[in-house]
Amino acid sequence: MQDIEKSEIKTVSEALLKAGFEACLVGGCVRDILLGREPKDWDITTNAKPEEIQKIFPDSVYENNFGTVGVKTDSDDPKLKIIEITTYRLEGKYTDKRHPDEIKFANTVEEDLARRDFTVNSMALRMSLDRPFELIDPFGGIQDLTGKTIKAVGNPEDRFQEDALRMMRAVRFMAQLDFKIEEKTEAAIRKHVGLLEFISHERIRDEFSKTIMTSDAEGGVEKMQELGILKYVVPELVEGVGVSQNQHHIFTVFEHNLKSLDYAAKKNFSLEIRLAALLHDIGKPKSKRGEGPDATFYGHQVVGARIAARVLDRMHFSKEITEKVILLIREHMFVYDPETVTDAGARRLLRRVGTENIEDLFMLREADRIGSGVPKAQPYRLRHLKFRIEKVSKDPISAKMIKVDGADIMRELNIPPGPRIGWILAILLEEVLDDPATNKKEYLTNRIGALGLLKDDQLAEMAKFAKKSAGEAQTRVEEEIKKKYYV
Repeated sequence: MQDIEKSEIKTVSEALLKAGFEACLVGGCVRDILLGREPKDWDITTNAKPEEIQKIFPDSVYENNFGTVGVKTDSDDPKLKIIEITTYRLEGKYTDKRHPDEIKFANTVEEDLARRDFTVNSMALRMSLDRPFELIDPFGGIQDLTGKTIKAVGNPEDRFQEDALRMMRAVRFMAQLDFKIEEKTEAAIRKHVGLLEFISHERIRDEFSKTIMTSDAEGGVEKMQELGILKYVVPELVEGVGVSQNQHHIFTVFEHNLKSLDYAAKKNFSLEIRLAALLHDIGKPKSKRGEGPDATFYGHQVVGARIAARVLDRMHFSKEITEKVILLIREHMFVYDPETVTDAGARRLLRRVGTENIEDLFMLREADRIGSGVPKAQPYRLRHLKFRIEKVSKDPISAKMIKVDGADIMRELNIPPGPRIGWILAILLEEVLDDPATNKKEYLTNRIGALGLLKDDQLAEMAKFAKKSAGEAQTRVEEEIKKKYYV
């Protein structure tokens, strides 16, 4: 228990004790200490009231209704910059299944522990100035830690009716700690899973994110499905349960999504890539045509991107996360056959995805391939595309990177701002994408002069064709790949 000797924890606890109050470490930090893990955060509880805590620690913040005071420290450790001290408390009824109707302060730490969710989180270490730490374990938390069991405190039905999010927390702790859920606790989840409808999308999002960021993300999502939780979180994923694929897949759509997530978790990929791995084929059930080995899923990446957009928006993920996940899903079927992909095609992929996202896209495709059980393509092909991407990465891939801009066009043609500027830029960009050697000021200036002689309808049509050509080229290679892989 050497972690408790961290100076900030010891200093804050001793200050409470010297002022005549109790000080106990509670919650996850106690669980982690007993498991020999580094605590992710530190919580202290006491019989001192919030105003009394603030008198002891003038440099503190109290901005909530839960009796929690944040004490600021000078620690260099981010986890110890603010230590939360909460007054022992009792909680009343949970009419809305989310928040206690009222909070009352308790007299003892045992009363405080009785309101907590699971036995492994309902232990405390009582601090002392002159004695060893005293473990307080009124609900058998140590036994459940040893037995690797997630068990609700007291009657599990009461705990889940108080706060339905605890059902998701049970699964998250199971995946995070590599534990099992106790039988009665699991039965209560199945019985009361419908109460998740009362939980805000933001709280569900946060708990779901924590689950897929565990090392056993696959097991966590699979358990959600088994217990009936997933249909209240991402019902669109459930549509893939039992949906067979074709001769190139040994797993159902749902199983494949889980296997892809598992690979992303084992590789410790970011939240965005894990979300994309889990949702990348979410469009397949709606895109499926036919049955058996020749079933097809044409356009599932586009359908999936739309569905993922609704899922992420409903769960109130940030704009940045949402846009990135949608992009990765939409582009995850990129072609990487060396005999098919040209330098121009690589440049267009880089242009669509962006240099900042291309490596993440490769990671997603790797998770997709490994998650299939059998590879869709030999690994060297992806490595070859990575080489080609690196090779062309210095070539122009956006209008900002060609050697002329809108001001040059207006000056050369002596025209005011207008649609002709955008049309000419679009035409020049596609020409440079096809042949980067043309990205020279003199050449492009001459092209501006020639294009400037054309009428508006001619320019507009050329620009439309230029923008369309890249899409048509990609469609042609995708048609070829479809013939091989029935995707």
